[in-house]
Amino acid sequence: MFAPLPPGSPSLPIFTATPATLDALPAAHRAFLAAAGFTGKTRQLQLLPAPDGLAGAALGLGDTPDHWVFADLPFTLPEHTAWHLANPAHTRDALLGWGLGAYRYTRFRAAKRAPAQLAAEPHADILADIRAIHRARDLINAPANALGPAELAEAVATLARTHGAQCRIIKGAELAEGFPAVQAVGGGSPRAPRVAVLEWGAPDAPLLALCGKGVCFDTGGLDLKPSSAMLRMKKDMGGAAVMIALADALMARRAPWRILLLVGAVENSVSGEAFRPMDIIRTRKGLSVEIGNTDAEGRLVLCDLLTFAAEQNPALIINAATLTGAARVALGPDMPALFSNDDTLAATLLAGATTARDPFWRLPLHDGYDSWLDSPIADLNNVSSKPFAGAIVAALFLRRFVPAGIPWAHLDMYAWNDANRPGRPEGGEATGLRALVSALATGA
Repeated sequence: MFAPLPPGSPSLPIFTATPATLDALPAAHRAFLAAAGFTGKTRQLQLLPAPDGLAGAALGLGDTPDHWVFADLPFTLPEHTAWHLANPAHTRDALLGWGLGAYRYTRFRAAKRAPAQLAAEPHADILADIRAIHRARDLINAPANALGPAELAEAVATLARTHGAQCRIIKGAELAEGFPAVQAVGGGSPRAPRVAVLEWGAPDAPLLALCGKGVCFDTGGLDLKPSSAMLRMKKDMGGAAVMIALADALMARRAPWRILLLVGAVENSVSGEAFRPMDIIRTRKGLSVEIGNTDAEGRLVLCDLLTFAAEQNPALIINAATLTGAARVALGPDMPALFSNDDTLAATLLAGATTARDPFWRLPLHDGYDSWLDSPIADLNNVSSKPFAGAIVAALFLRRFVPAGIPWAHLDMYAWNDANRPGRPEGGEATGLRALVSALATGA
């Protein structure tokens, strides 16, 4: 886990400059930097020599500095060295970028080297976000044989113990009765499904309900995915990981909410006990659902969680899920699709995304497509027969389980980095987390 050194610890200076501020670099180093071709472009790094070793380093900030500028430094600066910013104006960005860049998944293989260390003021809010992001990345990166429904539910229990929250795990007959859609999805796996319920906060605080899709591995069920589409399906619990991380960050900040965290932890497997195409299943709300496709299972998990959340009379509900490929086609891997039944809530979340430089994009809950979910023999189908607007149709399915008077937002996310980038190593990602924290940390 990343932890900065206390300010004043023995460390070397990092001098920063944009292309327009090269003259502000220390005079003793300007000639060397000019000869080395240092121009201040984004993430350009130049070590500075001293007679007995290193005098420091120069870092280019580019024309529009942000926290990603600092994210390479933990592993591009020499190992077993400590550093501080010569100009503390960028400390918050440096702390965030350094903390994200220092992450490596090391449960099964040790890191090749230790990250360089940063001596900086330990801003508690930023450190809480970094720890939460690391927690989410670790969960998503865990292989499915090491993180099944029981282990994901236990991760919620561990979080509860960390923050003095209450947690209960619902399984067996109680799950089958109270969360029948969750049971239907997870019933085909020998690793039984669970719902983890965490509660935290003052009884008189407004209730924030967080619901996460926790499909620990998704084969597609009897509508089996091809191998190429199944390859990364350990990450299909990414929405749950982000909601766990959000609860973590808000509790660490002592945010003025009463938090209800619900994680539906299941494995969508193939067996003689698996649910089938054209089955009709019950839901907690009482609506019957015809199964048009067993690979549209995440919305079935969420529908029971949303119903339970709505029963608690929350001030608002937020759910997150790696729900549709259609959202990724529309917006790519970095930008979650945001759907909401409340313009004020949507505006708050979009403002948080702008402040945190962690983007969302709002898509419509278009009523004209709602009838695409009609079934001739059940209250609704879990998919549409039309090949269009898959992300919108999935959101409309979820909307059926949220009472109109409760502000609700649904985030359809990717939760994965396909390639290494500064601060974003290939693997699991807490997509949208910083935006959510920015929007919600100060309360309703």
